[in-house]
Amino acid sequence: MFLRPLAIAALLIALLPAAVRADDARRLGDLLGFADIVEIMREEGVAHGEQLARESLPGRIPGSWRATLDRIYDTERMEGTLRRVFADALRGTDTAPLVAYFETPEAQRIIGLEVSARRAMVDPAVEAEARAAAAVRPPEDPRRRLVADFVETGDLVEANVAGALNGQFLFYRGMADGGGLEISEAEMIDMIWAQEEETRQDTREWLMGFLLLAHGPVELAALERYVDAAGTPAGQALNAALFAGFDAMFAEISYAMGRALAAEMEMQDL
Repeated sequence: MFLRPLAIAALLIALLPAAVRADDARRLGDLLGFADIVEIMREEGVAHGEQLARESLPGRIPGSWRATLDRIYDTERMEGTLRRVFADALRGTDTAPLVAYFETPEAQRIIGLEVSARRAMVDPAVEAEARAAAAVRPPEDPRRRLVADFVETGDLVEANVAGALNGQFLFYRGMADGGGLEISEAEMIDMIWAQEEETRQDTREWLMGFLLLAHGPVELAALERYVDAAGTPAGQALNAALFAGFDAMFAEISYAMGRALAAEMEMQDL
């Protein structure tokens, strides 16, 4: 009779660390601008989906395809996947230093600048200008060196390439499962690997353009602290969790896009 409250208390104590981690993961997601980033990715994705339709579907883009894009790029579902996988990937990580750092005005300013740059680069003209500006930035430039260190510390090129190639594979598989593509899985893989080096070069150029645009107004000392934070064990764990979350979200979207495009092509053939 008297053991029951003690057992409940013990259970609550056992569950407390997991609850704290979940709260920290949600707080980190807020501090890192997840909601804004997902909204921007939706805008990018819908534009990409419309381009796919122009290339794959003859004539005018059907209204059903626009409705499909709205369903695939549902921000509530996208953010839900991102946050769930992100939180799972952070289990066992001491997130307190991360929360403390990203709560600082300095870190929040950098995150805000990154979100603004990502939003601006939805415009192809801005993206082209950012890439061109990065290409002529001399290697010895202190800001370029710090940005390059940030890219190297987080292995951002290879991680992004892996995510992009996996997304392309899932898109092809969705197309095949939907009857819109008649090739084997081995042929899909060959097609994807043929794009690897081009994808890597494009990713490197995009990252340098984006980061130099975003970090251009940041004081060098603040940028150095940002790069140093990314290199800590907690920073590396955060980076891995971010890629896990965004890759899971992108994987869902890529497969759904392939299935949806296959279905739309079949309807057009009827």
